[in-house]
Formats: sequence, structure tokens, C-alpha cells
Amino acid sequence: MNIMDFNVKKLAADAGTFLSRAVQFTEEKLGQAEKTELDAHLENLLSKAECTKLWTEKIMKQTEVLLQPNPNARIEEFVYEKLDRKAPSRMNNPELLGQYMIDAGNEFGPGTAYGNALIKCGETQKRIGTADRELIQTSAINFLTPLRNFIEGDYKTITKERKLLQNKRLDLDAAKTRLKKAKVAEARAAQLNTSQPEENNIMVNVSYMLNLLHVKWLKIWAEEVTKSEQEVRITQSEFDRQAEITRLLLEGISSTHAHHLRCLNDFVEAQMTYYAQCYQYMLDLQKQLGSFPSTFLSNNNQSSTTPVQSVSTPSVLASASASLPSVSNSIVTSGLSELKSSSGSRKARVLYDYDAANSSELSLLADEVITVYSIPGMDSDWLMGERGNQKGKVPITYLELLN
Repeated sequence: MNIMDFNVKKLAADAGTFLSRAVQFTEEKLGQAEKTELDAHLENLLSKAECTKLWTEKIMKQTEVLLQPNPNARIEEFVYEKLDRKAPSRMNNPELLGQYMIDAGNEFGPGTAYGNALIKCGETQKRIGTADRELIQTSAINFLTPLRNFIEGDYKTITKERKLLQNKRLDLDAAKTRLKKAKVAEARAAQLNTSQPEENNIMVNVSYMLNLLHVKWLKIWAEEVTKSEQEVRITQSEFDRQAEITRLLLEGISSTHAHHLRCLNDFVEAQMTYYAQCYQYMLDLQKQLGSFPSTFLSNNNQSSTTPVQSVSTPSVLASASASLPSVSNSIVTSGLSELKSSSGSRKARVLYDYDAANSSELSLLADEVITVYSIPGMDSDWLMGERGNQKGKVPITYLELLN
């Protein structure tokens, strides 16, 4: 029974506190009550925390999209994470593409140029898929997890303490309002108490008695002054203590920024490793494809009318071949080598479309036949080409010499 009485009293006290806060908050919004403002430093820390939380969420979500573009896969990973279970392992896009290429190459025959090339491309794609998995795993551990820990841990604690600070402020302002009302009542009581009857008659005495009753009622408010002052001191102390706790937590945001900076460096390093691996894999693959015999170029010539050849990437290929002469030299046929060392000219078939980068170059169309020859001092990756009255430099990787 005592426990029940205690619970009822506590519930009534909590309800009264909640009602007092609600009244104070409403009067503040209506401009009918004063509000204790936080100091500028604390307001600045609160703004910094909110800004950190906002951008951390955006960066975290967009990083997840970057690492896993498939929204369904992200939802599945989220569900398994909440269930504390490991998501089933599936092949990623590069691995799946690589497997298809390997299967197609085996179907066409590993002994054929196309089949062999497909197998080599498939193996490289699977290696890229493995590197992609390593990037996702490293980024999740070193970058995403610390950001998520801040949102779900540190910032939740800050939000909780900030809400508690708001309640303590409302309690303080409500106590100040009650103290102000009590002092007004005390002043009115003192004013009425000093007025004395001037005439000794019945009506004056009755009026005086009513005034005494009124004074007694007003003195009840006056007696609240001492109680209200004590309440203000207590709420002020609690507010100051809570403000200090909140300030200490908010000042930790600077440490959070420093920690996130280290995590960002780890993420950049993981990306750098990933792209360096992919570049090396593709460089090795280009060397392997370039080492194929001249019959491979004939295969490209036969399929040059397919839609794949119409993709406008020749300028990229030309710049890549210019920056990697050792790779481009490996795919120069013996006929082109002889032409470079001689002063004669040869007919050549154009393998791919090529758009001239400047006026010194000649634009090409796939399957057209042009005349090519070498000029002393010219870069080893280029020849002079002629088509009627037009002439200019052409990349040798786009040509197949005709007998």
C-alpha cells in the first residue's frame, strides 16, 4: 500500500512538472513569458553538433551508395545486420561478368583468339571483383563504422542531454515566473495592509474586515516568495550543472572531427589501393591481348562492322597508346615495323573510327583504305596517312597493313 501511495505521489508530481513545463513553453511561444537564453559558446557548440550530424549522415549514406549501387542489396544487408546475421555471399558485378566471359571463352574454344581473349578478360574481371570486395570491407570497417557509431552513439547521448537541458531551463523559467508573481502579491498585500479606516462607523469597519480577509488571502502568495526563491536557487543549480554536462559533451565534437579525419584518410588510402590494383590488372590484360598474333587483328577487322566498333573511344585509346609506348609497341605487326624502317608507302585498312584531335591529324572511318608512310623523326606510335588530297598523322594501332 505504501509503495502504491509512493507511486501515485510520484506520478502526480511528474504530471505537475510536465504541466508546468508545457505552460511555460506555451507562454514563451506566445511571448507572454521570459526565456533564459543559453550563452553564445554553448549555442555555437550546439549548432556545430547539428551540422556535424547532418553532413555525417549524408556522407555515410552516399558512401554506401558508392560502394553498393544496388538499393535492394543495401536493404538486404541492412536487414541481416539488424538480425545480427551474416548476409549470404553473392558474386558482385565484375565477378559475374568475368564468369560469363570465361564460360563464353570456353564455349567458343580456348584455342581460338576470341575465346582466349574472353578467358583472359574474364579472369581480370574476377580479380577486379575481388579488389572491389576488399574495398567495400576496408571502407566499412575503417570509414562507415566510425561514422555510424557517432550517429547512433555519441550524437544520441548529446541529444538526450540536450533535451534534459531544455527541461531544466523550462523548470528554471517556470520557477522565476512563480517568484515574480509571488513578489507582486507581496507588494499588493503590503499596500493593502497599510491602509487604515478613517471613520468609526459600521460600513467602514465592514470594509476594513473585508480588506483584512483580502490581505490574508494575498499574504498566502507573499509566503510563497521564500519558497519560490529557494526553488529558483535549486533549479538554477540544476540548470547550470546540466549546461556544463552538455557543454563537455559538445566540446568532444572537435575530437570527433579529428577521428573522422583519420578515418577519411583510411578511406582515401583504400580507394587509392583499389584503383591502383584495377589499373595494374587492366595494364597486364592489355599487354596479354597485345601479344596475340596478327590473326587477332584480322578477327577485329571482320567484326569491325558490329555496334561495338562504333563506340567513340578512339581518342582515349590513342592517348593511352601515346602514354604507354611499351604497350603499343607490343601490338605493332612486323609489316608496320618494316614500313617504319623504310621510306616507301603501303596501303592500310582502318580498323576503327578515329576523330582527329587537331589539324595535324587525319580523321579515319572504319574499313576505309588509306595510304600510309613514315617520316623520319616521327613518334613511333604514329604514321602519316593520305586520303586523296587530305593527309595527317594517324595512330598505328588503328591500322592493318594490306599485302
